[in-house]
Amino acid sequence: MIHQSKSYIKFIRLSKNKHGVHSPFVFDLVTQCFNDKAKYPEYEILKKHRQALRQDTTKVEMKDFGQGSRVFKGNARKVSAVVKNAGMKKKRQKLLFRLAKYLKSENILELGTSLGLGTVALSLANEFAAINTVDGCPNTLGKAQQYFEKFNLHNIQINEMLFKDFLFENKMVKYDLVFIDGDHNGERTLQYFNSLLNNVHNDSLIIFDDIYWSKEMTAAWQQIIANTKVTVSIDTFQWGLVFFRKEQPKQHFIIRIK
Repeated sequence: MIHQSKSYIKFIRLSKNKHGVHSPFVFDLVTQCFNDKAKYPEYEILKKHRQALRQDTTKVEMKDFGQGSRVFKGNARKVSAVVKNAGMKKKRQKLLFRLAKYLKSENILELGTSLGLGTVALSLANEFAAINTVDGCPNTLGKAQQYFEKFNLHNIQINEMLFKDFLFENKMVKYDLVFIDGDHNGERTLQYFNSLLNNVHNDSLIIFDDIYWSKEMTAAWQQIIANTKVTVSIDTFQWGLVFFRKEQPKQHFIIRIK
């Protein structure tokens, strides 16, 4: 937590808003997507899905293949408690929806389904998109699937696998958007990134969650943005975004999201 606090102070000092962005691509991304205040009708579905999970008091035995939880001590966890204490926040969920919508992402990969808050946002962004979501815990996936069916989301394919195994089996698939939200281990995050370099194209986006989770995660993030194939990188503190646009000069941005 000390690392996160120090990192946030530094982030606030260095971060900029749209006025400090000297890149047409990133300026448009910030003004038309990050700062988009439109009230999309899909937000109401996101709200109802979240409310349903918040009211679900059943317990799920959750296997954790990542760095574990800083909130829960045991593996048997109430769905409502997970959503309240460890689930994706509303603001980020809406941003994920907007990113997939703005970029017109059609082939999407999510590493870390959990209870599906991110998955639902990605699904609603484009009903014709193909969403592959990966998680190693069958019980968590089963609970998420219940709600995907309840809300008639039929463009989601769940995969009960370790991330590395899924990536190994799908080396040649190209993704428009990849969201990594299931493992906060710096070394493994680097491995996922290096593997995903086979899966990206010029307009792909990879989003890394919790880049300031630990010193190791931040070090991994620094190595990722230094990679020569990454041309545009954006640090929003909670998330790190990387693009591979060959027409762009290599630039790094630290941006506050309203």
